[in-house]
Amino acid sequence: METRDDVLISVKDLKKYYNKGVIKALDGITVDINKGDVMVVIGPSGSGKSTFLRSLNLMEHPTGGSIVFDGVDITSKKIKNAEGQWVKLNIDEHRQKMGMVFQHFNLFPHMTIMDNITLAPIKVKGVSKEDAEKKALELLNRVGLADRAGAYPIQLSGGQKQRVAIVRALAMEPQVMLFDEPTSALDPEMVGEVLDVMRELAREGMTMVVVTHEMGFAREVGNRVLFMADGKLLEEGTPEQIFGAPKNARLQDFLRKVL
Repeated sequence: METRDDVLISVKDLKKYYNKGVIKALDGITVDINKGDVMVVIGPSGSGKSTFLRSLNLMEHPTGGSIVFDGVDITSKKIKNAEGQWVKLNIDEHRQKMGMVFQHFNLFPHMTIMDNITLAPIKVKGVSKEDAEKKALELLNRVGLADRAGAYPIQLSGGQKQRVAIVRALAMEPQVMLFDEPTSALDPEMVGEVLDVMRELAREGMTMVVVTHEMGFAREVGNRVLFMADGKLLEEGTPEQIFGAPKNARLQDFLRKVL
C-alpha cells in the first residue's frame, strides 16, 4: 500500500467488533496521521476513542481494515523483507517505535524511578546501563524530576508519576507518542504539569495522538482534531474548524455539553 512520505500512520477502514458484530467499537475509521501531527481525539464516553488508540499499536487487534505504520502494514501476518522474501511480522519491533502513556501510570511499584525508565532500553534495545541512566536523567531533568530518580512510585504524586510514565516512553526514542486520557485519573491541580510536558513535546515536533477530555489542550496544542461517536469518525479538522464552526449535529451537541 502506497503512503505519502509525510504520512507516518495510515489507517484504512478500521473495524473492531465484539460479540459477533453486535457491538461495533470501531466501525470503519479511515485517517492519515502525518509526521509532526498533534492529533487530538475527542468524543463522548464509549465512542471508541481508546479502542482506536490501542489499535494503532495492536494492543487491540482489529476485526478488519489496515494500519500502515512507517510503510509497513502491521495488521498483516507476513511482510516482505529487504530481500523480497515473505517473513513473519515482528509486531514488538514496531511497538518499540510507539510510546504509549495510559490513564493509570503502570509503573512497577517495587522499582525505583530510574529502574522503571531504564528497564526497556537495557532489556529490549540492548543499551548499556550507563547510557540508559544518562538518557533517563536528561529526560527526568526536562520534566523537573531529576531529583526523584532514586525514589519509588509510592513516593510520588499522581502528576509526577504520569510525567515519569511519559519519560519512560520517551526513553525508547519512539517515532510517535500515543496518549490515552493521560490526565483523567489526576487531581485537577496536577493536570497542568502533565499537559505542560505534552505541550513541550508538541513544540519539539513529536508526532502525537492524544485521546483526551481536555478541550483547552485540544484547542491550543492540537493541529488536527478528530471527533468520534458510536465507533465512527464523524468529523475531523483543525481546532478552529472543530470548535469554531462544527458541521456535524452530534459534534455540535457534544460541544454544547463540554464547553
